[in-house]
Amino acid sequence: MEYGPWTAVGQSKQRIDVVEKAAGTVRYVSDFVVPGMLYAKLATSKQAHAQIVSINTTEAWKIPGVRAIVTGDTFPYHIGPILADRPPLAFDKVRYFGEPLAIVVADHEHQAKLAASKIKVEYEPLPVVNSVRQAFETGAPLVHENAGQYMKLISNVYPISGTNIGSHVKIRKGDFETAWAECQTTIEATYSFNLSDHAALETRGARVEITPAGKVVVHSCTQSPFTIKKVLNQFFNIEVGNVIVHGTMVGGAFGGKGTVQLEPLAYLASKAVGGKLVKLDYEREEDMITAPGHIGLEATIKLGVDETGKLLAGQYTFLIDSGAYTDQAAGIARAAALDCTGPYHVPHVWCDSYCMYTNHPFATSFRGYAHPELTFAVERTIDQLAVKLKIDPTELRKLNLIKPAHTSPTQAVITANNIGDVAKCLDRAKELILWDEGQRIEVGNNKVRAKGICTFWKTSTTATNAQAGAVLTFEADGSVNLNCAAIELGQGTKTALAQILAEKLKMKMDKIHVTMELNTQYDPHQWRTVASSSTFLAGRAVLAAAEDAIKQLRRTASIAMQCSEEDLEVGGGRVYLKPNPEYGIDIKELALGYKFPNGHAVEGQIIGRGRYIQRHLTPMDQETGFGKPGPWWSVGAQAVEVEWDERDYTYKILKAVTVLDAGKIINPATATQQMRGGMYLGLSFASSESFVFDDKGITQNPDLRTYKMLRFGEQPDEYLVDFIETPSVDGPYGARGIGEYGVIGMPASLANSLSKAAEVELNHLPLIPELIWRTKKESGQ
Repeated sequence: MEYGPWTAVGQSKQRIDVVEKAAGTVRYVSDFVVPGMLYAKLATSKQAHAQIVSINTTEAWKIPGVRAIVTGDTFPYHIGPILADRPPLAFDKVRYFGEPLAIVVADHEHQAKLAASKIKVEYEPLPVVNSVRQAFETGAPLVHENAGQYMKLISNVYPISGTNIGSHVKIRKGDFETAWAECQTTIEATYSFNLSDHAALETRGARVEITPAGKVVVHSCTQSPFTIKKVLNQFFNIEVGNVIVHGTMVGGAFGGKGTVQLEPLAYLASKAVGGKLVKLDYEREEDMITAPGHIGLEATIKLGVDETGKLLAGQYTFLIDSGAYTDQAAGIARAAALDCTGPYHVPHVWCDSYCMYTNHPFATSFRGYAHPELTFAVERTIDQLAVKLKIDPTELRKLNLIKPAHTSPTQAVITANNIGDVAKCLDRAKELILWDEGQRIEVGNNKVRAKGICTFWKTSTTATNAQAGAVLTFEADGSVNLNCAAIELGQGTKTALAQILAEKLKMKMDKIHVTMELNTQYDPHQWRTVASSSTFLAGRAVLAAAEDAIKQLRRTASIAMQCSEEDLEVGGGRVYLKPNPEYGIDIKELALGYKFPNGHAVEGQIIGRGRYIQRHLTPMDQETGFGKPGPWWSVGAQAVEVEWDERDYTYKILKAVTVLDAGKIINPATATQQMRGGMYLGLSFASSESFVFDDKGITQNPDLRTYKMLRFGEQPDEYLVDFIETPSVDGPYGARGIGEYGVIGMPASLANSLSKAAEVELNHLPLIPELIWRTKKESGQ
């Protein structure tokens, strides 16, 4: 790489949205108020599983200002991103507490809310499926009687009729049964946790209007604007070109705004009032129980090793609580299966990953997309196996780490290009956590300090044709506008893209202007802003657009300078001769075409266009899981140190460590902060977060007063972050994805540290003091 005053990649550049956010001038979707806009509110189910006998709207219509009331009979069809199994508004029956039943549209928000509370629903209760274990039992009540008949939106989802299985994904590598019989030491353990919430600062919201010309205009805080277009086309028969989606700035998402839920409801509301602009926002309680949340899980892991401790065989069974509908949980079941082993070489693999229907709120993507969950189960098992083998858990891990020439569970070949160096990550994490100074130390006053460690990996499981585009337009002052459809939701992607562009054009960052908000009518298509894929996909598109622009600059300059294009180089805001850099022309003289002194002009505005699409990916075979699901794996190691009180079972998190190999780090400061944010999220999920359901499936903690999260003052005293850089040939300047990785190993590391401190195996989340006390009591300690 050539270094100069324009060098941007690898530098800690200030985020391009920081001033507006600090000043409070950024506008989010709920900040937009238009005269004449109507407001919508939902009436939701008070039962978790029941037949709908009747919906009485008489009293609701008496509220002044009510313009329309929409019920499920208006649109009695199913939609969904993977399997079309969810009605926008429940009809026939309800399947979870909080499910939308009706929409009230009124002149003012308080009128709509009051009217929604007046809607009376008569139910005929049905048996409640309240856990994945119950859902999996033969003869369990069926959440969906016709699961096998729903329309598939993608081919690799496998619902089973007559059961609560929304999808069953299999991995079959090697000969598990024969290898298991040859294992010298084996271990089996079960792990579980309940559903939880994303708890983003900004709740979900959408505005929709239908113009007289038939255009459906959507404003949404979404991670997936082009998916909104797709859903409205597929299920509401609206031409794709007639759907215009504006993606506003997003106030946090963590995967929860990657799905499509509010937008169809807002569309139905607008349609009911003649296309007028309708605003539908969730209040916090609705965002927690009506909107989709984070999956629950019950996992059973069986590992077998030879006499040296090398893994021979692994069996992995995941029962994923997808709640009432599959949504993205069907994809999560697939993601859990394809990386089921963690970053270990396991020659013989048997995995069954089930997406299970229950009468809980339905689940969608959550930061890590199955990987914090599977890593918790796998890494707890590795720690317990190390105890059984009487070996240091870090040594057992190093003995079994996956390396080039090995194969993944789906039998994709691991190469030096598609994986980082997990061994280096583990060694560095040991240094930062001071592993060799003691893993469990009694420090007096009934306090114990203990350390837990884990390794992790994740491939970016995108669609095989996931893609991104970028458009560059040059201004008269030589600066550049960058347009792309990556969504800025706090992760700093658009700053990274600006750095990539500045590096390629050898231009200072202050000459790059990035369009933060999105309009699908003029921004090029991008798959979605999920799966830690945006810097990779959009970064490659930006590089392609920059190369296109450079060709145009060189062509225009060659005419102006009367020389060959091959003799010219671009950099420092100029196009100049390679042999004699003092001879050149400023980009601002070329940006809108070049005008000769006599007035003649040539070429015109420089407009760079670029695109990138995933390459060489394949679907997974239904019976064996064989295939190549992602372009690379980012790998890393994480560790946690706690101080645990033996008297009351409380603990304080002293230190949290992340070491990640994500190829080239584009912006070290942003990447570090991203890891810290992920570490907090993972520790909060592991230590305190969980929905509580009564025996009727009713959520008992549907608000932030009763839903426990890691509060200020409870975070680690130290967050330590470091990076190992093993560049990926395919990534922009060698970068792989990093967005989700800070969260992945935190639950496992915390559980490993507390298990060591309390000297009992803690295999269930959240790790509240009562759980530790109860586990020790049940173990006889």
